[in-house]
Amino acid sequence: MKFSVCIILLLLLCFTTVSYSQSRQIHPLKGIVMDQMTRDYVSNATITITTKANPSSGESDPKAFSKMTKTNELGQFTFLNIPDGSYTLSVSYVGFVSQSLNISVPSTIHNQPLSIALQAAPVQLSEVTVSSIHAHDQQIISSLDIKLRPITNSQEILRMVPGLFIGQHAGGGKAEQIFLRGFDLDHGTDIRLTVDGMPVNMVSHAHGQGYADLHFVIPELVENVDFKKGPYHTSKGNFTTAGWVDFHTQNVLEKSLVKLEVGQYNTYRAVGAFNMLGQKMREQGHSAYLASEYSYSDSYFDNPQHFKRFNLLGKYQGKLSEATQLTVTASTFYSKWNHSGQIPDRAVASGLIDFYGSIDPTEGGETSRTNINAEFTTATPGGSLIKNQFFYSNYNFELYSNFTFFLKDTVNGDQIRQKEGRNLFGYNGSFQKTYYLGSTQWISTLGASYRQDLTQNSELSHTKNRTETLERLQYGDVNELNAGLYIDELVHISPKWTVNAGVRIDYFRDQYTDLLQNPVTTKQANGTIVSPKLNFYYTPNSRFQFYLNTGKGFHSNDTRVVVPQNGKQILPAAYGSDLGMIVKPFPKLLINAALWYLWLDQEFVYVGDEGVIEPSGKSRRQGIDVSVRYQLTRSLYADVDLNTARPRAIGELAGQNYLPLAPTFTTTGGLSLTGQKGFSGSLRYRYMGNRPANEDNSIVAKGYFVTDLQANYTKPTYAVGLSVQNLFNTRWKETQFATESRLKGEATSVDEIHFTPGTPFFARLSLTYFLK
Repeated sequence: MKFSVCIILLLLLCFTTVSYSQSRQIHPLKGIVMDQMTRDYVSNATITITTKANPSSGESDPKAFSKMTKTNELGQFTFLNIPDGSYTLSVSYVGFVSQSLNISVPSTIHNQPLSIALQAAPVQLSEVTVSSIHAHDQQIISSLDIKLRPITNSQEILRMVPGLFIGQHAGGGKAEQIFLRGFDLDHGTDIRLTVDGMPVNMVSHAHGQGYADLHFVIPELVENVDFKKGPYHTSKGNFTTAGWVDFHTQNVLEKSLVKLEVGQYNTYRAVGAFNMLGQKMREQGHSAYLASEYSYSDSYFDNPQHFKRFNLLGKYQGKLSEATQLTVTASTFYSKWNHSGQIPDRAVASGLIDFYGSIDPTEGGETSRTNINAEFTTATPGGSLIKNQFFYSNYNFELYSNFTFFLKDTVNGDQIRQKEGRNLFGYNGSFQKTYYLGSTQWISTLGASYRQDLTQNSELSHTKNRTETLERLQYGDVNELNAGLYIDELVHISPKWTVNAGVRIDYFRDQYTDLLQNPVTTKQANGTIVSPKLNFYYTPNSRFQFYLNTGKGFHSNDTRVVVPQNGKQILPAAYGSDLGMIVKPFPKLLINAALWYLWLDQEFVYVGDEGVIEPSGKSRRQGIDVSVRYQLTRSLYADVDLNTARPRAIGELAGQNYLPLAPTFTTTGGLSLTGQKGFSGSLRYRYMGNRPANEDNSIVAKGYFVTDLQANYTKPTYAVGLSVQNLFNTRWKETQFATESRLKGEATSVDEIHFTPGTPFFARLSLTYFLK
C-alpha cells in the first residue's frame, strides 16, 4: 500500500514538472515575517501567493494558481516552483494587520528573501479564516482569547482552554486541581502541561502522580497558549490523554513596565519587567529582559494564610547566525503559605466552625523551583528545521495536610507531611523537512525526547502541629527515566484535504530505593509503549473545516506503585477519537464543535482517607464540546463554551460505576471589550453542574455559578485595572471530596462532603507604568 502511494505521488510530481517546463520557468520564493514593534519572528503566520489580475482587463492570468504555506519558528516561509509572472503575496496572523504585496518573479526578488514586518492591531473576527494549512495545529479559540481577555494570575491562564476548570484547595500555594472532559485530573494525572517546551508535570511526586505547579509563571509574560484535547499529537508523550497545554512566554519584551496591585484581605503584588538591551541590539537580532514578581495575601479564610510568592526570570534571544537562533531562559520561584484545608459539611452545619474556618489550622506548605531552559533553532539551506532543547530544574516541596482529622489517631490527629527534593533534566529535539510532490506538500518530522527525574528523600510521614514527626510511612529515592522517539507525517494532499499520521514509542525505567528498609533496598521496573496517531482534515473553503482525530496516548504510574508490582500496569493506555468541525457561517461568528470518545486502560481514583491517588480499573468517557465566538461590534466580543461528558467505570454494575468528582456538564462564557478609547475588560461566568462524589452517586458534589469582572484603562505610558472575583458574592465550594473522617470527640466516623470554600467578593486595583 505504502509503495503504491509513493508511485502515484512520483507520477504526479513528474506530470506537474513536465507541465511547468513546457510553459514557464520556475523559481523558489523565500521570505521572513516579524513583529514590527519587537522585531521578534512571527511563527505560524499564513502566507498566500496568488496570480495577480491583469491590470488592463481586470482578468486573472489564464494559468492562475494559488498556493498557501505558513511560517516556521524562525518566521521563515518558502514557496518552490513559482513560475515567472506577477503575483499578490498576502500575510495574515491573528492580532496583526494583514498585508498584501505585489511582487514579480523573478525580477523583484533577486534571489533575496522578502522581509515583511507586521503591525499589531486589535483582533477582528472578520479577518480570521479557517485554514487548511493550519489544520493539525489550528487553535483559533486560543489565539483569540489570549488577545481579548486580560490575564490576572497564572491560574486563569489554564482557563483559556475551553472546558477546563481549576480548583484551589490549599490556600493558593499548592498546584490547582484540574477538571477537563469528564476527568477529575487531580493535579495533572491526565493532562500534559509545559512552559516553553519544559515539562511542568512531576512524575512520582510526593503529593501525587503528575503534580503540575504553574505558579513559577509570571502571567504578564505569557504571549500565547497552545492546546489540544485528546491524545492526537505524536510530539506529546506522557500524561497526554485528556489533552495538553503549552504556555509560551514572550521572547521579546515590547515595553519595560512596573506594576503594583493592592486588594482586599491584605493582598499586595508587585511586578517588574525590564529590557536589558537597547533598540540597536534588537534590530541586530538580540534581545534580553529581566522580570520579577512578589505577592502577599492573608486571603479570605478565618485562619490567615500569610501567603507569599517570589518569581525571578531572565530571558535572552539572539541570532547565532542568519540561520540559527538561541533562546535561553533562567528562572527561580519560591512560595510559602498556611492553609485551612478541606472542612466537613457537618462542622459548618453544627456551628463548630465558620464556612471559611478550619479544623487543623497548622496545615500549610513551602515549595521552590529553579529552571534553566536553552533552545536552539536552525534552518538549513535546504529548508529543513532543526530544534534542540535542553532543560534542568531543581525542585523542592513540603506540604502539611490533614484530610481525616482524628480518624486514625484519636489523640494526635491525622496530619501528614509530604516532602521531596528533586533534580529534573532532559532534552527535546526534532528534525523537520518539507517536501513538494507536485501540488502536494509533505512535512516530515523526526523527534526524540529524554527526561530523567532524581528525587531525594521522598517522604510521607504522620506529623503533629507541623513540628513533630510521629511516624514515617514512606521514605525513599526515585530514579525515573523516560526516553521517547517519534515520527510524524503531515500531508497537504490538496487545498482541501490534509492527513496526519505518526507513531511514538516511549521507554520507561522506574527505580525506587526504600530507605525505610534495613538494609536499604533498590528495585527496578521497566516498560515500553507504542502510540500511533491518525488524523484527517477536510477544508472545503475558508469558512468550514471538518476533522476526524484518532490516537493512542498514555499516563505513567507512580514508581512507588509499579515497582512493588514488578512493572505491571506501568503504562496504561488511552484510546481517543474526536469528530468535529470548525464553522464560520458569518464573518463575525466562529463555531467549533466536536463529538469525542476516550477509553482508558486504567483509572486514577482519589482516596480521601489517605490523601493519595491509586490506580483502579478501566473507564470510558464520551461527550460533546461546543465553543462559540461572536463579534458584536468592532470592540465587543461574546463567547460561550458548553461541555458535556458521560464518564463511567467499565466492568462495574450500573449505578455503581460513577467516576468520583468527574464533571458531567460545564459552561463558561462572557463579554470582552478591547480597544475602545483605552478601555478594555471582560465580564465572565463559569458554571459546573452537580456531579457524583462517590461511585454510587449517594454523595453529590454541588455545582456552582460564579461571575468575575476585569476592567482596564490603558494609555501609552500607564494602565489602571480593576479585578473582581465573584462579583455577586456567591457562597460556593471550589473543591469537594467524599471523605471519611472523625472530628475530635466523635465516637464514629462520617463519610460526607469535605470542601474548600471558593473566594467571596474579592476586589483588586492595579497600576502599571510603561517605561521607554
